[in-house]
Amino acid sequence: MSTLAIQELTLFSWAYLNILTKKRYDFLLSEFGNLENAWENVNETLLRKLGCKEQTIGRVLAEKRALKSEEALGALEAENVHFLTIEDEEYPELLRNIADPPVFLFGKGDLSLLTQPSIALVGTRDMSPYGKRVVEAIVPDLVRANMVTVSGLALGIDAEVAKKTMTSNGKHTAVLGHGLGAIYPRTHTHLAKEIVDKGGLLLSEYPPHVTPDIYTFPARNRIIAGLTLGTVVLEAASQSGSLITASLALEYGREIFAIPGQIFDPHFTGTHELIAKGCAKLIQNATDILRELGVVLPEGTTQSLYKAQTPDEHTLLRVLHSLPQSGEDLMEKSGLPIATVHATLTLMELKGGAKNVGAGMWIKA
Repeated sequence: MSTLAIQELTLFSWAYLNILTKKRYDFLLSEFGNLENAWENVNETLLRKLGCKEQTIGRVLAEKRALKSEEALGALEAENVHFLTIEDEEYPELLRNIADPPVFLFGKGDLSLLTQPSIALVGTRDMSPYGKRVVEAIVPDLVRANMVTVSGLALGIDAEVAKKTMTSNGKHTAVLGHGLGAIYPRTHTHLAKEIVDKGGLLLSEYPPHVTPDIYTFPARNRIIAGLTLGTVVLEAASQSGSLITASLALEYGREIFAIPGQIFDPHFTGTHELIAKGCAKLIQNATDILRELGVVLPEGTTQSLYKAQTPDEHTLLRVLHSLPQSGEDLMEKSGLPIATVHATLTLMELKGGAKNVGAGMWIKA
């Protein structure tokens, strides 16, 4: 077995044990240089140094003895599940820069969505007819602006955001508070499959076998907040978990938006608190959100029929999006020479695939 394969197996083994926070990860690197050396030294003493409780220590040592890494990793690959570490190039940069980023990620679907501009839309599980109308009004314009919507696959607002994104021909990322093999609620098993089938992504920091508990969902919320440019609270009561996501987004320096409701409606007490405290910007439509984020909404109401025709066009199409970027930015992301970037962008604009929005800045048309 190659050194690279051994390294991947070791990283996966650590991920399977589900105990590494970023702080613990950094400690192991400082003590052992890499996770392969640390794996060879896993014992009660080391686990105590990591701050593991006695119950966790027993579980980890038992799972380490029983783990068949090659077999488990092979099963993942057979299910088309991607495995990422915080050191991988594909790991989303926005998420890497939060205070406590997940060390490992498991994804099923289109991983390229992790590098595209995205917006979190969150709200109550007890969705009202008004909340449903808000989703139906806002999501299509976000999709038209080439934004990836992100939510948590929960009942209510989360599920409605995913469904409306897909019926609007957009891409959705569902961040799970459990492993990919333990979809919750079970009634959303079909929805999870549909998200992947329609070009979206299921994402989790937990290995596939991990089931949800009271700690996993709040932890999931930090990924939703950290992965996105901003969080939109669509409908939230005073004790809603959506407020946790909004609070984390605020901590990460991201934009917070809130939709107002009737002052007598308990579904919106949390939303109104965010607005009253100045934590969230009151919005009435998708344009309000896009303007704050600096996203350019393409003209017209139909999607572009442009198809990339050359390798250079394919390359630039992958890095163009609705946030304006300079030719130099696109050169760095695409790896193409600056002259090729400018020439190809000009051709793409003539064909309807790119748009110059002024000051040498470009978006996907």
